[in-house]
Amino acid sequence: MDRVPRILFNVLTEPQRGGESFITSIKIAVLPIAKVFTLCFLGFLMASKYVNILPANGRKLLNGLVFSLLLPCLIFSQLGQAITYEKLLEWWFIPVNIVLATIFGSIIGLIVAMIVRPPYPYFKFTIIQIGIGNIGNVPLVLIAALCRDTSNPFGDSEICARDGNAYISFGQWVGAIILYTYVFQMLSPPPEGSFDVEDANLPIKVPNKERLLSHPSGSSAEQVPLLATNVAPADSSSSNKEKVKEFFKFLYETLKLKQLIQPPIIASILAIIIGCVPVLKRLVFTSDAPLYFFTDSCLILGDAMIPCILLALGGNLVDGPGPGSSKIGFKTTVAIVFGRLCLVPPTGLGIVMLADKLGFLPADDKMFRFVLLLQYTMPTSILAGAVANLRGCGKEAASVLFWVHIFAIISMAGWIILYLNILF
Repeated sequence: MDRVPRILFNVLTEPQRGGESFITSIKIAVLPIAKVFTLCFLGFLMASKYVNILPANGRKLLNGLVFSLLLPCLIFSQLGQAITYEKLLEWWFIPVNIVLATIFGSIIGLIVAMIVRPPYPYFKFTIIQIGIGNIGNVPLVLIAALCRDTSNPFGDSEICARDGNAYISFGQWVGAIILYTYVFQMLSPPPEGSFDVEDANLPIKVPNKERLLSHPSGSSAEQVPLLATNVAPADSSSSNKEKVKEFFKFLYETLKLKQLIQPPIIASILAIIIGCVPVLKRLVFTSDAPLYFFTDSCLILGDAMIPCILLALGGNLVDGPGPGSSKIGFKTTVAIVFGRLCLVPPTGLGIVMLADKLGFLPADDKMFRFVLLLQYTMPTSILAGAVANLRGCGKEAASVLFWVHIFAIISMAGWIILYLNILF
C-alpha cells in the first residue's frame, strides 16, 4: 500500500521535458489565471453598489478607450517591433488557424445544437456562441500575466511578451472579417423580424414585393436593391455613373466595410507594413530611431490596456446574467458553456499537433504553438456579443458571455497545464 503514494509522488514531481515538474507547471498555469481573476474582482468591486466608481456609463467609456486607443497602441508597438518580411512568411498559419478554429468550432456548435435543440429562434445563435472564441483581448491578458513571471518557461519576460503579443495581434484582422461577415449573417433575425417571437405586437416581416415597391427607412442594409428602381434618365453616362455608385454603396454595406475598418485593424495593418519595410522600421521601431518616441508612447499606453480591460470585464459581471438567461434556457446555456470550453480545445490540440507534424509551424518556437492552442481555448468572443447586440439578441449574448467567462477561469487553467506539459 505504501507504493501507491510513492508512485503518485514520483509522477507529480518527476522532471518533465524542459526541466519543469508537474507541480511547477500547475503553478505557472494557475498564477496568470489568479492575476486575471484578481483584477476582474477589483473591477466587480468598483462597479458594485457599495463603491459605484465604475457605473454602466463609466464602463462604456472605459471599453471605448480600450478599443479605440489602448489596444491599437499595444498592437502597433508589439507587432511592429517583432514582425519582419521573413517572419510574415513564417507566420502564415496564424490566420489559417483562426479560420480553422471558426470552421471546426461551428461544426461542433452545429452538432451540439442538433442534440440540444435550443428554443426557437436560437439555433444559429448557439452555433456562433460555441464556434467563435476570443482571439484578441483575453489571450493578450493571459500572455501578459504569464510572461510577467520571471520563472515562465518561455524565457526572457520582455521577449516572451513581445513575441506573444505579436502572434496574437497578427490574427486580429482575420477575426474582424469573420465577425462582421459570417457572424453578422448567422445572427440575422428570424422571419418574424425580431428575436422576441413571443410578443404578440411584433411587426410582421414585410413581403419582398412590397419591400421593393416601398423601401422603408428603418429596413436593414441587406434588403436594399442592388440597382435603383427609378426610371433611368435620358443621359446614359449619368445613368451609368448612378449604377456604379449604387453598386459600390451596396458592396460597402454588404461587406460591412465600416465595421471592418476599426482602430485595432488599422493598427495591425500599419504595424505589418512598417515592420516589413526595413527603412521604415529603422525610422520607427528601433530604440535610437528619430520617431521612436511615438513607439515608446504607444508602449506606455499599451501597458495600460491589460488592467483597464480587466476592470471593465469585471465590472460588466456585476449585472449578472441578466434577463437573457430565461429566453435561452438552462439546457442550452449549459450546452454552450460545455461545447465552447470542453469540446473545442481538444479539436484545436489535434489540429495544431497535426500542423506541427506536417512542418507548417516555425521550428522550436514554443510560444507560437502556445498561442495557436490558446485560440481554441478562449471563452466566447466579446465582439461576437457586440455583433449580437446589433442584430437584436444582445441580452441573450450577454447571458452566455457571463457564464462562459465564469467557468473559463477553471477550464483555461486546466488546458494551459496540459499545453505546458505537452510543449515542454
